[in-house]
Amino acid sequence: MRKFIQPFIRDEDGFSLTELLIVLAIIGILIMIAVPIYQNVTTRAKTTEAKTQLSFLHTLQRVYHLENDTYSLEFSALGFEQEKMITEGGKARYTIEVESAGPQSYIATATSIIDFDGDGVYNKWQVDEEGKVEQVVPD
Repeated sequence: MRKFIQPFIRDEDGFSLTELLIVLAIIGILIMIAVPIYQNVTTRAKTTEAKTQLSFLHTLQRVYHLENDTYSLEFSALGFEQEKMITEGGKARYTIEVESAGPQSYIATATSIIDFDGDGVYNKWQVDEEGKVEQVVPD
């Protein structure tokens, strides 16, 4: 019996090729699960910039409307300054614009300059005179 078992017993330390391949397969599966979740979390974090900037712009528009009985198209009149874009060495990932403004209403948008998930669609948010910030184009 001992002669039969002896060929299967090794005195060498280390891992077999099969064990290493199994570990690599498990790591690959874990990465395939984790990467999409991570991308979703980072995209949601980046959209916080748009919501924050539009909420701030809404506050400035309300103050301007109380003083002038109309909303403004001009950032300079509101006291709003667009931060430098990430492509220009700044931190901003969204371009903020006031698309329309009048005595009763306004619409401002934040459009991403980066395609977060690489699908060719750029994220876009908007705010109106009621202060409702909503996503117009999801990315």
